[in-house]
Amino acid sequence: MAAKPSSRASRERGDGGKKAPSCPVTAYARAVVSGKIVAGRFVRLACERHLTDLKVGAKRGLVWDGAAARHAIDFFGHLRHSTGEWAGEPFVLQGWQQFVVGSLYGWKRKDGLRRFRTAYVEVARKNGKSVLLAGTALYALIADGEPGAHVYSAATTRDQARIVFGEAERMVAASSALQSRITRTVNNLAVLPTSSWFRPLSADASKMDGLNIHFAAVDEVHEHPGPEIIQKLNTATGARRQPLIFEITTAGYDRHSVCRQHHEFSVKALEGTVPMESSDSWFAYIATIDEGDDWTDEKVWVKANPSLGVTVKLDDLKRQIDEAREMPAQQNAIRRLRLNEWTEQVTRWLDMSVWEEGGLPAATDWRIVKHELEELEGKLLGRECYGGLDLARVNDLSAFVLVFPPTLDETLGKLADKWIVTCRFWIPEDDIVRRVRRDRVPYDVWRDQGFLTATPGNATDFAFIEAEILELASRHDLRELSYDRTFAGEIVQHLQDEGLNLVQFGQGFLSMTAPTAELERLSVSRSLWHGGHPVLRWNASNVAVRHDPAGNIKPDKERSRERIDGIVAICNALGRALARDVNAGRSVYETRGILML
Repeated sequence: MAAKPSSRASRERGDGGKKAPSCPVTAYARAVVSGKIVAGRFVRLACERHLTDLKVGAKRGLVWDGAAARHAIDFFGHLRHSTGEWAGEPFVLQGWQQFVVGSLYGWKRKDGLRRFRTAYVEVARKNGKSVLLAGTALYALIADGEPGAHVYSAATTRDQARIVFGEAERMVAASSALQSRITRTVNNLAVLPTSSWFRPLSADASKMDGLNIHFAAVDEVHEHPGPEIIQKLNTATGARRQPLIFEITTAGYDRHSVCRQHHEFSVKALEGTVPMESSDSWFAYIATIDEGDDWTDEKVWVKANPSLGVTVKLDDLKRQIDEAREMPAQQNAIRRLRLNEWTEQVTRWLDMSVWEEGGLPAATDWRIVKHELEELEGKLLGRECYGGLDLARVNDLSAFVLVFPPTLDETLGKLADKWIVTCRFWIPEDDIVRRVRRDRVPYDVWRDQGFLTATPGNATDFAFIEAEILELASRHDLRELSYDRTFAGEIVQHLQDEGLNLVQFGQGFLSMTAPTAELERLSVSRSLWHGGHPVLRWNASNVAVRHDPAGNIKPDKERSRERIDGIVAICNALGRALARDVNAGRSVYETRGILML
């Protein structure tokens, strides 16, 4: 499998001296540029770059070796898929993957060494990034003609690094040709005759000194917290003749990250706005929808998903995008992960026109809204519910909600199959005037109308709040009351002493993702009824959500425009309601005291 030298004529034809089919790299580039293959602007630029360099690259000392490109591409035929619907089948590179692999190994300098030293590939999830990295790493280990090749899969964590390494392990196990040449031990694939190895490498940059890297596979660069890992990898290649750092990732959201820096440099390299001396050794392939594209238009999805119809299933992609169209909080995550768009980490959340359908219209006279809410609470007497408490700092808004799961009780009429929310809000009396002026929010009007309670003094009166919670608990079957411990203080112990079941509910992604997503789903599916409470409506209009790299979401108080206490309280309560025993109608925590999550 070692690379073979090729004559000048062979290199130009890419046929090893015999007449052969056209070079798949150039064929792909021509198909993209001609429009035969639908691709985004950056992919077209990458293909135009290849075709232009075929014509004029020799002036800069660049040589196209078609035989070397085909050798690398054909290597993947020795690999086997290890999982999924193609388990056991030969690995057949898609056209875009042939273009990437062939470009990396086909382009050389006039001294015969490889042109590209860094590869930056950005493509949406499910397009086979990890298996492409794993296969290319195995090629570097066994077929690149490099004595003592040290190959690494590098990532922010050992588990992440093992994704690519583990895929390579399974490829070796599934291929008799590779098994005969590669020795497998724990976290190590070795080619003993050439003293070469392939290992996973975690993000502890302090342990990267002394490395001598021939090839590094860097997965999901957008998750890197800083540039240190990649910097260490680059400085560890100095003793090699033709090292390659192969970065592959989905788009991120941190525009100050090393991933964003490499994205922007890649764009400049493709556009030709940086000197050739800097960009000639940098390969870039960025598959994303174009600026101005309608992200819901099925025709543009292939731009970010060049494996659409193969590893990317159209039905699954359509389902996720259809859901995101209806759920604003999901849009940034879906557009980033499935359409490879750089998005903001924080997104505005609820579509307020949809929220309005869960209650009386905003223009309804407040007296009618108040009357309807009071009547509804009367119908809910004695019913199962879950409480959510979001207490404020000393002089801010506090919220308590009760979430009532559907009962299918006909006495509730059209609300029998709804999740019903009732709520209470408090704010210190002496602070209202200042807050009205500062926030331009009608706290005083809501107080006068009875939608908000002003507690005596200039600080939150927790005793007042405690008394009202106990009064509500006496009227309903309150199974659990969940709270954020940050400002809970003594009120938690007091409520516990009165016999309430309290559950500390975490405010991180782990705890908040499920109820946040469920609240949005309930709103979008018109399965939520809040009655049109004006303070809660205001909270809902303020909410922004934060996404983590895995696409989890939670309400973000810091970056929301204004108070969101009522929505956070709903998420707290809904989180516990979702955990209840649906069949028995009782929570497994019902008989416990304070529970820490």
